[in-house]
Amino acid sequence: MSSLPPLPLKNLASLDTREVWMALTEAHRQVAELKGLCESLPNHGILLDTLSIQEAKDSSEIENIITTHDEVFASDEDSAASPAAKEVRHYVSALRVGFSAVRSEGLIRLETLLAVQAELQQNRAGLRTLPGTVLKNEATGQVIYEPPQDATEVAALMANLIDFLHADDGLDPLLRMAVAHHQFESIHPFYDGNGRTGRILNLLILQREGLLDLPVLYLSRYITTTKADYYRLLQTVREEDRWAEWSLYLLRGVALTGRSAISLVKRLRDLMAETQSELRKQLPKIYSQDLLNNLFRYPYTKIEFVEKELGVSRVTAGKYLELLATAGFVRKQKMGKTNFYINEPLLALLSNVSLNHA
Repeated sequence: MSSLPPLPLKNLASLDTREVWMALTEAHRQVAELKGLCESLPNHGILLDTLSIQEAKDSSEIENIITTHDEVFASDEDSAASPAAKEVRHYVSALRVGFSAVRSEGLIRLETLLAVQAELQQNRAGLRTLPGTVLKNEATGQVIYEPPQDATEVAALMANLIDFLHADDGLDPLLRMAVAHHQFESIHPFYDGNGRTGRILNLLILQREGLLDLPVLYLSRYITTTKADYYRLLQTVREEDRWAEWSLYLLRGVALTGRSAISLVKRLRDLMAETQSELRKQLPKIYSQDLLNNLFRYPYTKIEFVEKELGVSRVTAGKYLELLATAGFVRKQKMGKTNFYINEPLLALLSNVSLNHA
């Protein structure tokens, strides 16, 4: 049976090491630079739309939900190219649900996490009330961890976690995120969707603490590339109380993904500026900031998107896209019954995000 202790940690002093503080300093430096860079951009919606889809794709991949950029970007909430693409779209919606709630209330409530999980899984099963949930090694089937089974204990531990998220105890916010993420995954409060909800929780903590205003920190990509370490360290805390090692892992991930996100946002900004300049030069009669925004909000745009966002007729939207395709700004591709217009430089940028672990 599980004997998961409530928060706060009793051995908080174990995190007070030179190595942890050095990692904290670097992580905060990268996150602060990323936040400032995002705030300098004129259209935050573009980052929210394009980068949240990338985060959703990476987070879903950890759960072996594999899809392609083509499937994800050429789909929407109503019609997805595959079940996996639908899962990724549900993640994007869940992320927006969480961000909207935290932005309006300044709090991370249990109801917020329940709403996030409901959007992810497209059901309202809520917290676990039935016993029998165990975590197994996928290869061997061996049980590696048994989370709390009693419904009352699950509810009490979640209430305790929510209190911890809002505690005025002087704990560094990035350490709070590391501890909270581990506790959430160890409670394993839902029948399904715990991993993805936990990774959204990381972003919500960064938002609530004022460290980031947009979900542009690619922590899921870091976890994907270090998956074995992630699960090993989750377990060593449970078995050996090695919080410093777990915290270092996550802090290094924050710094690493922070640097990657900074590079990506800078390249996105530069690409947008280059495209703006060329559009004004080659197609001055149809250029507008709204048209430029559309091309970068949707790597795969279509007539309906342009028609809606620019407030033009369907005929005019089609004319604009054909002119863009002829001039080489987008590539026209028919998928099913729909013509998509693909911003290939943007898609290449999003498809080739890399992490330098050196």
